[in-house]
Amino acid sequence: MYVITGGAGMIGSALLWQLNNLGITDILVVDNLASTEKWKNLVKAQYLGYMHRDEFLRCVQEDRLEEALELEHGIPRLHGKGPGKLRGIVHLGACSATTERDADYLMRNNLEYSKILCDYALRRGARYIQASSAATYGDGEQGFDDDVEQLNDLRPLNMYGYSKHLFDLWAVRTGRMRAIASIKFFNVYGPNEYHKGDMRSMVQKSVEQIKATGQVRLFRSYKPDYADGGQVRDFVYLKDCVEALAVLLQQPEMNGVFNMGTGKARSWNDLAHAVFAAMGLKPKIEYVEMPEVLRGKYQYFTQANMERLTKAFEPVRYLEMRSLEDGVADYVQNYLLKDDMYL
Repeated sequence: MYVITGGAGMIGSALLWQLNNLGITDILVVDNLASTEKWKNLVKAQYLGYMHRDEFLRCVQEDRLEEALELEHGIPRLHGKGPGKLRGIVHLGACSATTERDADYLMRNNLEYSKILCDYALRRGARYIQASSAATYGDGEQGFDDDVEQLNDLRPLNMYGYSKHLFDLWAVRTGRMRAIASIKFFNVYGPNEYHKGDMRSMVQKSVEQIKATGQVRLFRSYKPDYADGGQVRDFVYLKDCVEALAVLLQQPEMNGVFNMGTGKARSWNDLAHAVFAAMGLKPKIEYVEMPEVLRGKYQYFTQANMERLTKAFEPVRYLEMRSLEDGVADYVQNYLLKDDMYL
């Protein structure tokens, strides 16, 4: 059995979709659906059962996960084989809002929860993959190299990035990083993000803006080296991310910190042009003022160094990420412009 925390979220449900494509259905989904629309991400998926994140954490801490799954979810306790054998945990569940101000909440939810699950997986001899973030790199002055030797030099700009950074530091300091994989996701876009509100990708927001007004709104630049809309990001397509995650899940020797991006920085203007092209329209962009609260914490440049992940994949397969234009075209034409918008 595999466990995906945050399994109803964007990346988690897409990983569920990818594993289903590989014929893997012995999966426990852990999340907090509450009153969100995340449940729609699970409708087409095949999995063993769903467990609320708080119940899952209690069962892990009390070492009675198998008992609870058997009694309450009908998943038999089979040791060594079958769905009752824990094979891996992919921990994607976290508060990903970069504007979250409650530092204590982020420490509990993003750091302590992760440490508990990591130790639980390692005690069981199960694979453990942890979602980190490119937000750990801060303003990028120290570069975007995922070498663990450089972790102490990083200075995240927000509490979300700091909570992720603290886990990586803990895992390296205690030696656990040699037995797990921590993935620094860059700017992920793709299906199954419709529940995320303001945290949705600019690709989806752009399509909505174009339908409503015929144009896209981008932030002005406040640095002379960058034109308006010329701030750059490493935009990576969701389908490429989960394809790589599925490989990592089944290759326990691939351990350490890994960037998950394309290795090619592109501007917000490039993204807007790609969206207009996918919709068969001429670009029309309006530049607007950035909110004051964001200006001091805004990243003007991110670009993943993909050498370590590419090298780790070499014995298994060639790692290739879609271009921004190809990823946006697939997302816009096959999902955003159709009534069926879920994987």
